[in-house]
Amino acid sequence: MSDATQPNEPEHVPAQPSEPTEPADTARPRSIRQSLAAIVLGFEVIVVFLAALVIWGLAQGGVEAALPSWVPLAAGGVIIIGLIATIGLLRFSWAYPLGWALQVLILASGFLNPAMFVVGALFGGMWWYCMVTGARIDRERAAAAARWKEQE
Repeated sequence: MSDATQPNEPEHVPAQPSEPTEPADTARPRSIRQSLAAIVLGFEVIVVFLAALVIWGLAQGGVEAALPSWVPLAAGGVIIIGLIATIGLLRFSWAYPLGWALQVLILASGFLNPAMFVVGALFGGMWWYCMVTGARIDRERAAAAARWKEQE
């Protein structure tokens, strides 16, 4: 085989970017409200998991006996998936009403185990406090940043 039969290979020319690229870490910082919401929902994942196990274990008697034994585990799993998904979706404003809906659902689980009324009320209160306080802190930070920019 001669050299004439082989195609000419193009020379390698490195591509040069036409515009400078921005660093990857220039994403918008998380708001305090978003951080607090993620913390509350994260703790709720643990509590709902343990509560589902308790309700499943109590399925031999009481109100829980009216349900098949797999229902508390399946319902707990669905709520846990909803909590984890909501944590990931907190960058969208519509995720906060979804968080409220999950709080109501956890409170309603008190009809299966009355202790969940207390747990649901505690986490609902924490959710409310984090929403109110986190939004207030975010507004104050934005106002301070605007004042700082004006002074420059």
